[in-house]
This record gives sequence, C-alpha cells and structure tokens, in this order.
Amino acid sequence: MKTKLFCILLVLLSIETFSQPLINAGPPLPRVIAGTLQRFENFQSKYVEARNVDVWLPEGYSSNKKYPVLYMQDGQMLFDSTTNWNRQEWKVDETASKLIKENKLTPFIVVGIFNTGTKRHCDYFPQKPFETFTPQKQDSIYKANRTNGNSVFSGSIHSDEYLKFIVAELKPFIDSAFSTFKTRQHTFIAGSSMGGLISMYAICEYPNVFGGAACLSTHWPGIFTLDNNPIPDAFLNYLKKNLPSPKGHKLYFDHGTKTLDSMYEQFQLRADKIIADGGYTSANFMTKVFEGEDHSEKAWAKRLDIPLLFLLKK
Repeated sequence: MKTKLFCILLVLLSIETFSQPLINAGPPLPRVIAGTLQRFENFQSKYVEARNVDVWLPEGYSSNKKYPVLYMQDGQMLFDSTTNWNRQEWKVDETASKLIKENKLTPFIVVGIFNTGTKRHCDYFPQKPFETFTPQKQDSIYKANRTNGNSVFSGSIHSDEYLKFIVAELKPFIDSAFSTFKTRQHTFIAGSSMGGLISMYAICEYPNVFGGAACLSTHWPGIFTLDNNPIPDAFLNYLKKNLPSPKGHKLYFDHGTKTLDSMYEQFQLRADKIIADGGYTSANFMTKVFEGEDHSEKAWAKRLDIPLLFLLKK
C-alpha cells in the first residue's frame, strides 16, 4: 500500500513539474534548410535593451575566407515560420543558398537582429527627423494608436542609440567572431516596414559603415494614419539633407499595393526623386512596385532575391 501511494505521489509531482513554464527558455533556435545558424542569446548593450542575435553562415563557411555581412532587422522573422508569432518567414536561408549555389551571389553572412516587441517602434523610428518637431507635436505623435487601439510607442524614441548598438557593439563582435570583410563595400543593412525606415536611417547616419541598404515596404507614415500626419515630410526632408554619396553606396526600395503598403506610393515616389536628384542611377539605385502584394513576410520572401542580387551580386 505504501509503495502504491509513493508511486501515485511521484506521478503527481511529475505532472506538476512538467506543467510549469520553462524559465528563460526563449524562442527555439530556427531550423534552416541550408547553411548553419548560431544564436547569441540576450546580447548585452549599454545603449539599448538586450536581445537575441541569430547569425546565419552559408554552406561551406570557412575561417580561411572572408565574407560580406548583411545585417537584418526583425531577426526572429527571417528563417523559420514555426518559431514566429504569425507563422511566416522571409526564407532567407533558402533564397540566399539558392542564389549562392547558382553562382549569382558571393557567399555572405546574415546577422538577424531580434526586435524587442513593444519597443520595436522606439528602436526603429528615425530619431533626428522626430527631433525637428515641436515638443507639442512630439507629444501628439507619442499618443498615436494602432488600428487595434493599442499605443504605437511604449517609451521614448531612441533609434540613435539602437544604431550605436549595431555599429559600436554588434558589428565589432561579428567582425571578431567570424571571418568577415570589415569594409563599407562589404557591409549591408536591410529590413521591412519600420525595419526599412531604420535601414534607410542607418546608411544616412553611418555612410562610412554601410555600403548598401535594402528598404522593403518602407513605412513612411511612421504611425498608422495619414490624417494631419507631418511625419513623412520630416523623413523625406531628412533623406534629402543626409542622402549618402552615390559613390560607394547602393539603395533599394520597394512596396506592394495592398494593406499597409497601399499607403506608401505617394511618399516612395518623392523619395525616388530625391535619390535620383542626388546623383543615383540604375547602377546603384533600384525602386520597385509589386502589384497585388501586401505587407507581410510572405510577400517579402517572394521578392527577397531582388534586393539580395542588387546588393551582393558577383
């Protein structure tokens, strides 16, 4: 009888133990179709909140070779849809590996920088254009809501600090831990939506660090309404004043025509003119419209090969 009671107690304890959530388990490591993935959990920064960083190495990676590096925003959305909140992914490993195998791209490293959820907008919203507004206007922007009624911002805009994290902390680490080309002409940055904005901002703020930027479905409105919204003008004025030299830089922009992307055409046309007036040509500037495509990882995955070839083509 005692033995039976003891066994029952063990079973109950096991059920209780395994029903508890795992502490600090974090998201699982994405599965990749080709190449290998390394995760650096809770990468510490003196500038911004710690976050995970996933580094994808191409098939056949060797420390005896040097590799270009592509830094990408929203790193948790790049490789494996089963680990993501919306079950979508960019298919970075599939697309990059296919193009490398076809000898269309030089093998390169991808650094996927996780966003921090509620602070994503604070990290990605270009800070210097925001600071051109009066305190009253800044306050009204901070009060903006999403279409579901939730606040857009969870704190103050600190994208200058976020870029310092990438340039002064993350890049030196990547360059020391992996066999990379450290120079501008081999260092690129990319993202979509707000990630497109911060990638544009990064190459403008650090033109000596980044040789190219891919900005997909760039969220020019900054918030989620166009009514009495001065933000796009501020972003475009900033771009005009801070456009990097066409010598040694490449810029890629695009957008779809559905959902959020339907808001972007008028602003992207103005950005295109600024860039063309700044001396860019088809050799170092590409802008594209994808009819019928929406604002999603599935849409960006379909066309990822285009910016990759534009930035990294052999």
